[in-house]
Amino acid sequence: QVQLVESGGGLVQAGGSLRLSCAASGRTFSRYGMGWFRQAPGKEREFVAGIKWSGASTYYADSVKGRFTISRDNAKNTVYLQMTSLKPEDTAVYYCAADSTIYGSIVYLSQYEYEYWGQGTQVTVTS
Repeated sequence: QVQLVESGGGLVQAGGSLRLSCAASGRTFSRYGMGWFRQAPGKEREFVAGIKWSGASTYYADSVKGRFTISRDNAKNTVYLQMTSLKPEDTAVYYCAADSTIYGSIVYLSQYEYEYWGQGTQVTVTS
């Protein structure tokens, strides 16, 4: 089984920054793509950012492009989401996820391509 544990969420004022971390264990982390999703109250879970197994390719939702950066450290089995210029509309529970395709050739945008999920970490941005 794969375990994903997020950390780094919290309360921040608009314009501030946070860095989320997701530590993975249970399988060879470096072989699989990773993604960050978020879910705000009353809304569906949405894709935020994704990164290929190698780290060579990334993809972002339009709403966060230019403000968020996804990265990974395969030696530490950890994926990160650096969030800057935060807005109140970024308030949500953020989840990291691991996709199910070994050495996948693309970054997956659909949550249904992701096999394992963390428990989520709350990010609250105040105005």
